[in-house]
Amino acid sequence: MTGRNSVASAKRRVAEVALLCLGLAVWSYLGVGPVNAAGQGEVNSRAPKRVLLLHSFGRDFLPWSEYARSIKTNLEQRSPWPLDIQEHTLLTARFTEPGAEGPFVEYLRSMYQGRPPDIVMSIGGPAAGFVQKHRAELFPNAPMVLTTVEERLIDRASLTERDTVVSVRNDFVAAFRNALQVLPDTRTIALVIGASALEKFWLEEVKKDVEPLEDRVSFVWYGDLPFDEILKRASALPPHTVLFWGLMSVDAAGVVHDGDRALHRLRAVANAPIFCFEESFFGRDIVGGPMHSIPELGEKTADAALRILGGEKPADVKIEPIAYAAPKYDWRELQRWGISESNLPKGSEVLFREPGIWKEHRWQLALIAAVILIQAGLISGLLHERRGRRLAEVESRERLAELAHVNRYAAVGELTASIAHELNQPLGSILTNAETAELMLRGTAPDLVEIGEILADIRRDDQRAGEVIRRLRSVLKKAPFEIKDIELNETVREAIGLVGDVAARRNIALAFYAPPEMELHVKGDPVQLQQVVLNLILNALEAISESQAGKREVSVTMGRSADSAEIRVGDTGPGIAVADLKTIFEPFFTTKPEGMGMGLAIVRTIVEAHHGTISAENQPFGGALFTVRLPIAS
Repeated sequence: MTGRNSVASAKRRVAEVALLCLGLAVWSYLGVGPVNAAGQGEVNSRAPKRVLLLHSFGRDFLPWSEYARSIKTNLEQRSPWPLDIQEHTLLTARFTEPGAEGPFVEYLRSMYQGRPPDIVMSIGGPAAGFVQKHRAELFPNAPMVLTTVEERLIDRASLTERDTVVSVRNDFVAAFRNALQVLPDTRTIALVIGASALEKFWLEEVKKDVEPLEDRVSFVWYGDLPFDEILKRASALPPHTVLFWGLMSVDAAGVVHDGDRALHRLRAVANAPIFCFEESFFGRDIVGGPMHSIPELGEKTADAALRILGGEKPADVKIEPIAYAAPKYDWRELQRWGISESNLPKGSEVLFREPGIWKEHRWQLALIAAVILIQAGLISGLLHERRGRRLAEVESRERLAELAHVNRYAAVGELTASIAHELNQPLGSILTNAETAELMLRGTAPDLVEIGEILADIRRDDQRAGEVIRRLRSVLKKAPFEIKDIELNETVREAIGLVGDVAARRNIALAFYAPPEMELHVKGDPVQLQQVVLNLILNALEAISESQAGKREVSVTMGRSADSAEIRVGDTGPGIAVADLKTIFEPFFTTKPEGMGMGLAIVRTIVEAHHGTISAENQPFGGALFTVRLPIAS
């Protein structure tokens, strides 16, 4: 029996402990600490602080929604306690004829009966008026912060020791003066505002405030029109008009407008810039100007609330009314309406500038600039090199001309006997004919017809001698490289005329063949091309020794292959050693004991300067064949 009582006693003790733990947990959740000796709970310093936010128009109704968001962000980031933020909306301020507030008052009383909020914060003027009117029946002991409210809407006679005000000051004259400074040609300001009781109040306040400006600009009030009619008029405003956005919660037709959709619609059709002193609309639809700072109001409201939650008396928390911040403007709207930044007040800030091409594509442009600089350097280097190459080419041609001139003198030296023979023949004939004519003239009856024939012979022989001298002078003249259109057959024929007698004295046949009616026009220097032919013919003549038996002949043949004119100089000599075919055109290569090895090198240089080619080969029947190919002139 005793054992059973012990077990039962133990079970009771376990149950009591469990019940005690459950009770402590419940008290802890409710924010009450352990029970003290007097039987009362101690306040838990880590219990959540209940914050009631009462909105005037709605959680998403601009501009107050942006102020509320800034206040909550500041509270949550800086509060040393956990926060339980609860939000409610008054809504009655959005009607032209506000309804009874009784049901909403009863709703709030039932929500917070037994555990009132640690602090009540009203957002906007209507919410401030509501909590001041009903605080005795709703939150008689809770501290209140009336924030985001214009100071003219505060009933200061009803403020208590448990109230703190964070108000703003609307300076309509300063806002309108700013618009006139930014657009000095402005003649009319049209104010867009709704038709609720609050909006009617502000319309009358604006009219009173702007009386000092009426001699400078005229005002149009869009407070008694449906919004569709306002849009129609805003699309056809006269020149030098600006729009000023006030508040549009409900229009004259009773249509409720949420957030900033109405302002978006207005901007889409308006033919004039829109100004406003609320920062929440900045960056989308308005030009800008002096505006209420959302961060400043959020920070000061949170400061006041945290000081009160920390135990400071609300009446001792004094916040000066918040005026407009330094003006700032939307660069995109300035561009849209052609507003010069020189018109902006000193200290203004211009935001939303579109990045210039350099700022937006800095790395790409830097890379392009680097590439351009590199290319410019390369092009400069290439141009310098090209200029150097051209100078080198000019100098090379001059050296070539000089060397070719020396080579021609050497060739002419070998042609001295031939030239003398060609000159002696016409000169001897001239002398003989002159003496004959002289004897005939001494007779008593000279035959004039025969004398005329003698004179004709003298003239012919003189022309023949003059032609020999002309050809010789053309070969020996020292002139720069000169490109002109020449007929190749005739040029080669003149060169052959200079060596014909040399071949005859060596008992070597010199044959020339050019297809009839085939003219070969090329671009080149006739003197240097004649030198090529002379050198090749003289080499061919020297290749046929005096002791050589059999056929002794040098042939010069003209022809055409595709787009090239061909000069083929062949001989019946012993030909060229196979090992020498690759080096025969190299400077200083020679098979003659007394030769310098420059003749064929000069020939190749002249041909290549004419954009042609020269080749050497052995003919199947014996002897060497040199072929010069020059491009046909277009």
